[in-house]
Order: sequence, then structure tokens, then C-alpha cells
Amino acid sequence: KVLENKVCEMIQKSVTSDLQPYLQTLPVTAEIDNVLGIDYSLVAAPQAKAQVLDVMFKGEIFNRNHRSPVATPTPTMSLPEDSKQMVYFAISDYAFNIASRVYHQAGYLNFSITDDMLPHDSGIRLNTKAFRPFTPQIYKKYPDMKLELLGTVVSAPILNVSPGNLSLAPQMEIEGFVILPTSAREPVFRLGVVTNVFASLTFNNSKVTGMLHPDKAQVRLIESKVGMFNVNLFQAFLNYYLLNSLYPDVNAELAQGFPLPLPRHIQLHDLDFQIRKDFLYLGANVQYMRV
Repeated sequence: KVLENKVCEMIQKSVTSDLQPYLQTLPVTAEIDNVLGIDYSLVAAPQAKAQVLDVMFKGEIFNRNHRSPVATPTPTMSLPEDSKQMVYFAISDYAFNIASRVYHQAGYLNFSITDDMLPHDSGIRLNTKAFRPFTPQIYKKYPDMKLELLGTVVSAPILNVSPGNLSLAPQMEIEGFVILPTSAREPVFRLGVVTNVFASLTFNNSKVTGMLHPDKAQVRLIESKVGMFNVNLFQAFLNYYLLNSLYPDVNAELAQGFPLPLPRHIQLHDLDFQIRKDFLYLGANVQYMRV
């Protein structure tokens, strides 16, 4: 009985002085970049089973500058009963789609192309003279004037997660403007753009990073105020820009990564990454790296 009391006393003291302060190093919120943050607060008390401890994190991605409530409830995930490794993370596609929605609402997915953004050795310049192969009438109507292209993502791209595959099908519109001598912008054409994009994800010992692998964009003419428009030629020009300028910038952002909810000094190793239906599944062993 004395031994039992001493053991209980030692456990209570250790929990109070060591375990509880350490568990408080588990992030409640984490910053992704200057726009996004993640809320890692618990949605329910952890559930202890015979072999497993289940911990349900909220995992809500939000705009750090203007947080709004989530419109729809988080979908449930049916997880496999694996036990070969010490810890498993399940990440719903819903989390990534909320991130996409926040970026879209913040205007982060829109882009503009001006002549000074094109490589110096580019065979096409953004002015009405160089654009004659696309639409011959533009130079007659607006001689020797600069152009600007404004790209807008129509709606937040949805990440489709199926076994072994991650893909998106963003839809964009590109509007062309002539920069008048008064510096005012006059719209002259509008194009619709669709493309399929495949995504790859990698995990390291503390975060998940991504990269986009796009197919060629398909372009259609919505409206032209300058007569005939060579859509096929413009499609080739747009794909050159997307593959050499826009997507590398997006991939540089994705390479910054999304942090995983880990307490201080914990690192993951022996990673096993799987793409299941509607969620990502990561198994790992845990190592305590005391510095």
C-alpha cells in the first residue's frame, strides 16, 4: 500500500511538472505564410483504446488577416487499423480545399502579365505591334501601345484525392487590356482557360510540401473587341509563360510546406505516405531530439 501511494504520488508529480508543460508545446495554431494559418485545437477529448490513442485535431486552415467561420462541417474519414508504426496522420482533402478557397478569396490566385515580366529573349512582347499575329486589327486600332493581361481564377480549385492520385482542374479567364496614353486600361479581349494539374506531395520530419505538374492549358475565345483572334497561337504563348513563370512561383510557395502538429523536439522518420480516397495517410516512427 505504501509503495502504491508512492508510485501514484510520483506519477502525479511527473504529469504536473513534466508531461503537462511538454504537451503545451503542441501547437494550437501554426503559421503557413503571411496569408494562411492552421488551427490545430482539439475537436474532442482524445480517445484511449487498447492499442491506440486517437486524437482528433480541428485542422482548420484560415485567413490570418480575416478569419471567417467554416461554411460546411468537416467530413469524417474511415481510417485503416494500421499498427506497424508509432504514429499515423490522416489529412482530409477538405483541409487543402479550404486553403485553396482562402487563397482564392484573398486574390492570391490571380495574376497579371506585363511586358517587363517577360524574358528579354522572348519572341513575343506585350504591345499592340507584337500582338498583330494574334489579332491583326489591334495595331490598327491602337498603334504602338502597351498591353496587360489579367488572369483570374473563376473559382477556388478543388483538389481531387483518389487512391494514388492528386489532381486539380482550375478554370481561369484572361482579359487583355490596352494601356492608353492617359494610362487608363481599355479591355479588348477575354479568353477562357482550362487545364489539368497533377500534384505531388512529400513529407519530411515536420511538414508536408507540394509541387504542381500541369498539362498544357486549353484556350477558348469568349469575347474580342478587335476582330479575329488566333486562339491557337495565343495558347502556345500562354503555355510558355505558365510553365516558365507562373507555376515555378506557385511551386516555390508550396515548397514552404504545411507544418504538422508536433510537440517540441519531436521528429518523424521511417515515413510511409499513402494516398487514399479523400484523404492522405502518413505513418511514421517518432524520435525525441533533445537539443
